[in-house]
Amino acid sequence: MNNIKKIPILYNRKEECCGCTACYAICSKDAISMVEDEEGFEYPVIDEEKCVRCYQCIKVCPFKTIR
Repeated sequence: MNNIKKIPILYNRKEECCGCTACYAICSKDAISMVEDEEGFEYPVIDEEKCVRCYQCIKVCPFKTIR
């Protein structure tokens, strides 16, 4: 059985992210970078090599906490 935690999913659609950078700011491993899309808005992208799957990014997300 595979006990490795999955990479957190910050959003599936851009509408599920407000670009507040809370996830970026809380990541102690610098595994999240804010990447500009074609319209000039920045969205978080997780570097799977750096991510330790602590899920602090999910816990701090204002969109995730309202669910």
